[in-house]
Amino acid sequence: METMQLLKYEVIFHWIALSFYLFSLIFFVDYVASRREKAVKIALWLALIGLITHTIALGVRWYAVGHGPYLQKAESFSSIVWVAMAMFLFFSYKVPRLRGIGFVVLPTCLLMMVLGLVYNQWLGNFIGYALEHGRAGIETGLYSKEGIMKPPPTFHGIWFVIHITSTIVAMGAILISLSTAILYLLKRKKTETEFYRRLPSLEVIDNYSYKFIGFGFISWTIMIVTGAIWADQAWGRYWGWDTIEIWSLITWLFMGIYLHLRRFFRWHGEKSSWFLVACVIVSVFTLFVIPSLTATIHSEYLK
Repeated sequence: METMQLLKYEVIFHWIALSFYLFSLIFFVDYVASRREKAVKIALWLALIGLITHTIALGVRWYAVGHGPYLQKAESFSSIVWVAMAMFLFFSYKVPRLRGIGFVVLPTCLLMMVLGLVYNQWLGNFIGYALEHGRAGIETGLYSKEGIMKPPPTFHGIWFVIHITSTIVAMGAILISLSTAILYLLKRKKTETEFYRRLPSLEVIDNYSYKFIGFGFISWTIMIVTGAIWADQAWGRYWGWDTIEIWSLITWLFMGIYLHLRRFFRWHGEKSSWFLVACVIVSVFTLFVIPSLTATIHSEYLK
């Protein structure tokens, strides 16, 4: 089957997954509003079906392009959402009282998926236009005529795989921690509202924000360490003070400060949640904004 045909199926499966996530969100909201156990069961099953369909979409793309879904921005968005949904469903099964955060987790995931699908469509149209008008370097550079990014020779080896995987896992955990932090701030502001009274307590929500950002911090640490080892193999140095490297370190320090304040200075509640939101903003800025603003070694791979 031709690559373009496979990519069409990939897009279709992505939209199907997005639809299941959307219906799941509707039932999660119904669960929080009515506290009907049937609603949350339907929501979880819809989310699970969406995750399975999402897995098929990523698998089809992997097969079609010949590399994991981690090079282009659309692939990264989709992979991060997949990790976040997998984590959410796992912890919803292990900790039933965590299920209520679904109505905050899912909108964030839906937004990222839509951005990824729109970006993917935009990139394909741009590549087609560039080829049609004879712009040199498109097909022989990093992108093929289908808009597929070609991994350079340095993108091989176990350290690269661990580096990329830990990045995606870190962002998935950070995405859920953002959702719990937002939920905390909303519930604290409208604690007397019936809708929010039916959610887990503020203490429980705050505690899970701490746990998820802690897991994200560990994954981010692995990302930096394995990235340094991979950089030595690819470019002959462990650390070159590249812009992305600097901002990755800044993000790591932000999360480390947050965890330090929580552990040793007993930061809890609203100020802790706002600081966590700042950590998430810095991490998103590092991975998805900096590469578009400045020239770095990573720029062509993260645009």
